[in-house]
Amino acid sequence: MSEKIGVMLCGHGSRDVDAVREFGALARHLTQRLPQFEVDSGFLEFATPVINTGLEALKTKGVSRILAIPAMLFAAGHVKNDLPWEINSFAAANPGLDVRYGRELAVDTRLLAAAGARIEEAEATGAAGISRADTLLLLVGRGTNDPDANSNVAKVARMLWEGMGFGWAEIAFSGVATPLVDRALDHCARLGYRRIIVFPYFLFTGILVKRIYEWADKAAAAHPGIEILKAPYLNDHPLVVDSFVERVEETLNGTPTMNCQLCKYREQVIGYETSVGAVQAGHHHHVRGIGTDADHHHDHSHDHDHDHDHGHHHHHHD
Repeated sequence: MSEKIGVMLCGHGSRDVDAVREFGALARHLTQRLPQFEVDSGFLEFATPVINTGLEALKTKGVSRILAIPAMLFAAGHVKNDLPWEINSFAAANPGLDVRYGRELAVDTRLLAAAGARIEEAEATGAAGISRADTLLLLVGRGTNDPDANSNVAKVARMLWEGMGFGWAEIAFSGVATPLVDRALDHCARLGYRRIIVFPYFLFTGILVKRIYEWADKAAAAHPGIEILKAPYLNDHPLVVDSFVERVEETLNGTPTMNCQLCKYREQVIGYETSVGAVQAGHHHHVRGIGTDADHHHDHSHDHDHDHDHGHHHHHHD
């Protein structure tokens, strides 16, 4: 009989009953999609079962390997500190098990496509005749004290803005980081767009998502001339489940996590579907290996826009 492999889906946890229910639904989807693995799940805080309970349950089922996958969009404190501590503590106590820690969902082509689909659901509920060029997308992230995680929200917003052709995009946060949603909506309303789509880039509902929608309702009441639409959060969109399946396979096979994931030449990035598989041609072949200004007494002029700013690098000695 082949070895048994366990998958541990690690949730954040919430005091919100709906959020816990949605996480459970996602775990069930993943169980159905991965019949070859034992799948369990747990939470870091608030809700039960806790992470350790799920890990112990997998051990009881006789797995020889556990793939622990964070059910989180961004790598802030939980993914970088709290979860590894839980996983490492369990691994240290169980030296006979091969315990591997996967990576967060991060900015992923499937998630971007899922986000696009949620935004389109909101558009379908709006008035006819308002184009994307007349629409501002307000992407709302969780907000953390980790600028790297926060900047990923900006990256997602930019990719959706460019890929879907919105007139403008802004970002806001539900807490911790600024701008908060209310401030951002006041700002967005002054920019002159006929429609604003408020899209919470969240996996599950919860206290924060509900607050985001409340802020959107208040802004709609304050600005009757602007159509303010509330897009659904990601939840268990099939492409979100696909992203988790991919994380499992990646953790199992130890695929390196270099950021080619978003390279438009490799996978279908929203709005750039025609670029997939295009030949990656070298760009600087005519200047490759010719040396730096320090090696020469003459100047190489480039008439393409790369800010090489030659001429400023020559130091003339008297």
